[in-house]
Amino acid sequence: MIKQLLTIAFLLLSALASAADKQVKANDKNISFVGRTETLADGSVRYDWVGTYMKTRFTGGRIGVVASETGKSYYNVIIDGRVTKKILITGTNPQTIMLAEKLPKGEHELMLQKCTEGEYGCTTIHSVVIDNKATLSVVAPKSRLIEAYGDSYTVGYGTEGLKASEPFKLETENCYKAYIPIMARYFDADYRIIAHSGNGMVRNWGDKEQQSPVNMSTRYTQLYDQFATTPFNYDQRKPDIVTINIGTNDFSPTAIPEAKNYVEAYIKMIETISSRYDNVPILCITPHSSTEYLRAALQLLKESTANRFPNVHFATTMNNIINEDVDLGSDWHPNYQGQTKIAMTLIPQISKIMHWEVKE
Repeated sequence: MIKQLLTIAFLLLSALASAADKQVKANDKNISFVGRTETLADGSVRYDWVGTYMKTRFTGGRIGVVASETGKSYYNVIIDGRVTKKILITGTNPQTIMLAEKLPKGEHELMLQKCTEGEYGCTTIHSVVIDNKATLSVVAPKSRLIEAYGDSYTVGYGTEGLKASEPFKLETENCYKAYIPIMARYFDADYRIIAHSGNGMVRNWGDKEQQSPVNMSTRYTQLYDQFATTPFNYDQRKPDIVTINIGTNDFSPTAIPEAKNYVEAYIKMIETISSRYDNVPILCITPHSSTEYLRAALQLLKESTANRFPNVHFATTMNNIINEDVDLGSDWHPNYQGQTKIAMTLIPQISKIMHWEVKE
């Protein structure tokens, strides 16, 4: 009898809690997404590219989302500019996930960011959950937008790993701690990331062939990273600058490709981005761990683009700036400190190209 009464009480409390909430469809005008996303017929928003984030302002003491997920995706919950926690979203059925509760009175800002790759999961945000009397308002976009194409260095692979010899685990991947978001926060910019670990311009990590059937040359024009091959509609917000950091995997051990094949694919990417974004400035980055083969290929690229693309720039590399004992996370990838070093080398170069101010 007591057990039955407790069950009834629990159900009543759950019903009251639900009655105290309201749901706002993800495509509401007061909710914005930065990244490549698709709005579905029912008002849900679906995406899988790493780094994609949702923003909204809200009143009331708590906020949540109704979400579903094809695999597993970790998310940063950022309230009023501060990362409050990292959560795992999984499960194909829509579920309510509370992101923040017991907040002080007043208006707050939510940023919910996918910090793991599309290879592991595609997320659908069905709606935002707030207190019944609460309201949402839009977060204005930043005046600047950086778009980045890359591989594991760009996605933040292993940034939360404790040491270089630690094997990769999904929970240690966090793009928020990678160089593009670090630079974007410095310049007060939004950012879109199109990157996939292990992929090269023509050849992926350790491939026994010189050409991989699926690589960044086949992915970068897609709406999704892994979920589907739907073409991306470039008639969206134009970035102020584009960065490309691809090549480490092309020249990884075994069947190293010919430099001309790598350069041809790279130039095709430059041509596509330039034509879709009206000759946006493009910064080609030499990875901090580049080999002599990659550096030679990038030098050939520089010579091949010198007179054809005045909008293309090449970052001055700073090889060997990473200390293995303190700057590396999982699988010898830069941790947060290592990524910060990389960002610090690129910030003045972007400042020169864009005439963006450098802070004291």
